[in-house]
Formats: sequence, C-alpha cells, structure tokens
Amino acid sequence: MRRLPPLTALEAFIQVARTGSVKAAAAELALSTPALSRRVQALERYLGMTLFERRHQHMELNPDGQKLMAEIAPVLDALGIAIDSVLKGKRELRLRLGVLPLFASQRLLPHMGELRRLHPEFHVDIDTSPLAHSRLGDSLDAAIILTRDIDTSLYSQELGRDEVYLIAPKERVEGPGAITTPRGLEGETMLVHRDMPTLFDDWLQAIGETGLEPRAVQQFDSGQLILEAVAQGFGIAVMFGRHFDAADDPRLARLFKQRVESPYRYFFVCRPRAMENKAVRIFHDWLVSEEI
Repeated sequence: MRRLPPLTALEAFIQVARTGSVKAAAAELALSTPALSRRVQALERYLGMTLFERRHQHMELNPDGQKLMAEIAPVLDALGIAIDSVLKGKRELRLRLGVLPLFASQRLLPHMGELRRLHPEFHVDIDTSPLAHSRLGDSLDAAIILTRDIDTSLYSQELGRDEVYLIAPKERVEGPGAITTPRGLEGETMLVHRDMPTLFDDWLQAIGETGLEPRAVQQFDSGQLILEAVAQGFGIAVMFGRHFDAADDPRLARLFKQRVESPYRYFFVCRPRAMENKAVRIFHDWLVSEEI
C-alpha cells in the first residue's frame, strides 16, 4: 500500500483552503498558528510542491492546490463521517491537560476522585511541562495557567483570586534574627515563580515601598521547589496565600500581615473550538462548579 501523508496535514490543508487564512484555520482546528503552518508545510514537502499563493493576510490555492482540494476534500469528509459512525457511543473521554505541579498537587488531585465518580469513563493525561499555553491545540486540549494578562484569542475562565504572601523560614519570623518590617528584606534573596516575575515589585508597590532593593530575585519554575528552598533557608518566597496554607509546613511562616491581592491569577484556557470537545466541556464545567 502506498504511504500516505499524515491525515492531520491534510486536515490542516483543507481548513486553510476553506477559510483562506492560517489564523482562522488554526482557530477552527483548536491549534496554534505555528502548529498549523508546520502541518501545511509538511504536506508541501511530502508532495514536493507548493499548494498556496501566500498573500498578505490571505492564503489562496494555486492550480496544484485546487486540484488536490477537489480530489481529497470529499474523501476526507466521508472518512470523518464513517469514523464518527463507528465510534458513536464508544469514544473514550480523554483530556490532555497542561497544569502547574503545585496547582495539580494541592488543588486538582485531591478532588479528582469526585470527577471520576461522576464520570467513570473520563480520563485525564496531566502534563506539567512549562509553557502549556503555547501547545494548546497541538499536544494539549486545555491548560490551567498562571498569568496576569490573558490571550484574548483563547477561551478562558478565571479560577479565583488570591493574596500575595511573603513566606520565610520560621526562625526568620520569630526570635533574634526576625524580619519585622519590609525594610528588613534589603539584603535578602527573594524567590518568585517564573510565571509571576513581577510579583515582588507588585507587592512593594501595593504597600508603598517601591524604593526597597533586595539582594537578588531568583526565579523557579516549581512552586513546590520554592517552598522547599525557603524551608532550607535559601530565601524569602513571594507566593499565593492559598499555596502557603495548603502546604501546612511547620518549617514555614508568613511575614507581615498586609493584605495585597495578586494581579496574577489562575485561568482555565483552551482554543475556542476545543469547548465543543465533550471531554473538555465536562472538565471545564466540573472545575467551575467545584470552585477548585
């Protein structure tokens, strides 16, 4: 049997041909624009020919592309109908979810048993790799991300707000070496999550201490590692209060009592078309209803 190009590449080609736009086609297929472009380019390399006239903000089929479109579009549409018919009522509900490790361990996994009870057929593949938002529609169906400015091209649902806590080893809160005022942070190393790089500056501005300079600000890509680093005496963490409370670590204590709301929040995000996916919709609705 002759080897065929990937069906995903053919699907991408057809969608670009129908919409005339890589951006619009990517949205329809719940892919990032670069991911969709790579699929079309892979098909062109396989065939050894270009398929589009690339114009500003528009993709137009050339004669080779028109011929290919006329031949394969009806075949792929029929194939999709046939597969849906065979799988009707038997499709496994599986979600590919990107999520930060600390959110997963503290807020998500403790409640997953209830989701399984409600939907025994539902399965979640959890991916804690960084930059989940860039892989939506490619290797991920949805993600829970930490940001202050959400991409308006995505469907998003805010998952609550939180306060900023400064967290120190317990001995730095009590006793002779205690840090008793914000000015005591000068000369200290501040630890922040890579996805919230300005959080310490935001906290300083909120309490009116914008001129304060710590010794250094170090970024981590894991909230769990930040908490352990603090416990081992490597610095002062700037984190969400909810994560501090959930950790319930006797080695740690909160510095100061100022109430500062974080400009960073957790969001559930996906490509707009992904909300038509039953697994994505089930997880989204459960996440929101449970106020995870």
